[in-house]
This record gives sequence, C-alpha cells and structure tokens, in this order.
Amino acid sequence: MSIKNAIKTLDFFTTLNDEQIDLLTKISTMSSYDKDYVLCYEKSQTKQLLFLVEGQAKSYKIDKHDNEIFLFYIHKNNMLSEVSHIDENKQFYFSNISFIENSKVLSIDYQSFKNNFLKNNILNMEFANEIISRAHKLESLINREFIFDAVAKVAMMIGSDLDMFNKLKRHDISLILHIQAATLSRVLNRLKRNNIIDIIQGKVSILDKQNLEMIYKE
Repeated sequence: MSIKNAIKTLDFFTTLNDEQIDLLTKISTMSSYDKDYVLCYEKSQTKQLLFLVEGQAKSYKIDKHDNEIFLFYIHKNNMLSEVSHIDENKQFYFSNISFIENSKVLSIDYQSFKNNFLKNNILNMEFANEIISRAHKLESLINREFIFDAVAKVAMMIGSDLDMFNKLKRHDISLILHIQAATLSRVLNRLKRNNIIDIIQGKVSILDKQNLEMIYKE
C-alpha cells in the first residue's frame, strides 16, 4: 500500500482535498511492524504523529512488580500517538504501546503537520476529536478499574469490543478485567440466562444490546 492510499483509508483525513493529501504524503512515511513489537515505552518522546493503518495494538503500563497493567486496545484507522500538547514539537507517551498483530503504521512529521495544517485551521476538529476520544478511553478505564463490579466490567467489554472479547482466551479476559476466571464464567452464564447474550461454541453474541448497555452506562 502506498503512503497516499494509506492516508485515504484513514477517516481522520477524509476532509482533505487532493492537493492537501499530496502535501501530507511528502511529510509522511510508512512502516511495518511484527506482532509483539514494542512501538514505544512510557514517558518516551517522539517527533512523529502516528496512525495505525493495519493491524492492532494495545496500550499498557508496567507496575513496580513488573506486572503488565492492560489499559485499552487500539484498532486500525486510529491514532497511535498520545497527544500531550498541541504546541510542542514533541509528544510524550503516557503508556507502552505494542502490537498484537502484524501492523502497518503511518508516521507524519509533527512539526510539518502542525505548520502546514493545524496552523491553517485544517484538521483542527479531527485533532480535537482524537484527544476527546482518548479522554473517553481513560474515563472507561477509570470506571472499569475503580467503579464497576464484575458484571459491569464484563458487559462493558462485550458491548464495546465484542470481536476482541471473542478473540481472547477467557484466562486473558480475566487478567485484563482483574477478576477471577470463575467469576467471569458466572457473569457470562448470568447474562445468558437473562437472554442478554448467547454463547455458541465459546463465542459470545449479543441478543439484547439495550439491556447490555444499561448494565454499565447507568
């Protein structure tokens, strides 16, 4: 895939005209990464603005005992960069980011992007929406870790990312949600008994999305 075609696949850039896409192409590069490659570490710096074109990544931290603390997944067609300040030419990563699938990343020189686009009021709304979206992810993280009970945690993961839920092993889901495997099994059985979900050959499907969302949105 060419850089120009990669740019055209990203929703972030759909408002650009051909001339603007050509300019963006000149300040961008494309890179491929293997599964498990660590793109960045917490508190590291970058002068690039990064977008995930293909594949999937995860954001996580490491605690003082070297345990991995999962934060959230990053899907293709999303920004990988964790924007900390619009005016600075460097960005600081809040967490570690690694790939869970072979992936392709679009890298844009941030200073050139800022000078040619943001300072000309181009893509400002899209940039703001990315920052808001990341804030919502952190809000969901706080709810998951400190507010929700086990039922709400499981319901939120199913409701917000069913495909990933079905990809993961139950043991891995338990670790992500910080609940016991037996608790996860009881919650899934309860949701199934209430006709909110169905489980066929280990795969979950949603039968009643409204009631599922009521568990973690109210």
